[in-house]
Amino acid sequence: MQNAAILMVDDEKTILDSLRGQLRNLFGRRFAYETAADATEAWEVLEELHDRGTRVVVVVSDWLMPGTRGDEFLASVRSRFPDIGRILLTGQADTDAIQRAWDVAQVSDVIHKPWSSDGLRRAIESAMVGL
Repeated sequence: MQNAAILMVDDEKTILDSLRGQLRNLFGRRFAYETAADATEAWEVLEELHDRGTRVVVVVSDWLMPGTRGDEFLASVRSRFPDIGRILLTGQADTDAIQRAWDVAQVSDVIHKPWSSDGLRRAIESAMVGL
């Protein structure tokens, strides 16, 4: 069992599969790679991991999802778990949403779709600085 995890949140399964595969190639067995289709499911995963004693080190969240937008979700993550790194993933966020992600959620990075493997690696590593 891994004692550290990266959580990816996106309502598109192909995006989650791609992220998981790239992260596994970049970081190997260093982390568990968990996914959720929306903010509600992400909270369930966060609680389950917390209860198992698995430390979530980074949450990568899409912006445009059903229910809660990614910037709002990441702001809530920051409020409840300030030691978890936060990254916004977007293909459609407007400048106001991106600014809220920087200001309120205090994300360490905003990744635009489509992303590069190197950009993803740098964003994950940056989100973990100081953790």
